[in-house]
Amino acid sequence: MIYEKLEHIFESFINYCILAIEFVGVCVLLFAVAKGVISFIRHKKQLRLELAEGIALALEFKMGSELLRTVVVREMSELLILGAVILLRAALSFLIHWEIKNEKKYEKEN
Repeated sequence: MIYEKLEHIFESFINYCILAIEFVGVCVLLFAVAKGVISFIRHKKQLRLELAEGIALALEFKMGSELLRTVVVREMSELLILGAVILLRAALSFLIHWEIKNEKKYEKEN
């Protein structure tokens, strides 16, 4: 009985942590997009770089929440889906970081 209560408390705590981390990721993404729109209106040259960095940071938070979600997964099918989501987000993060590197290189040349 105590084991079930502790398990329920732990699972609830992890779920609240996941929600908090995902909320931070969404806030970072919304802030980056708003900043990108302002940069677009002002015709800033670093628009792509700033937007890519914001998206990359938001993705890092989202991946962190997905990794934390692996703690409470119960079934193999859930774990496989979660693994696929993590792989997709990792690939996106890699591509965005590659884009940031190329954009910084391009800005140094110009």
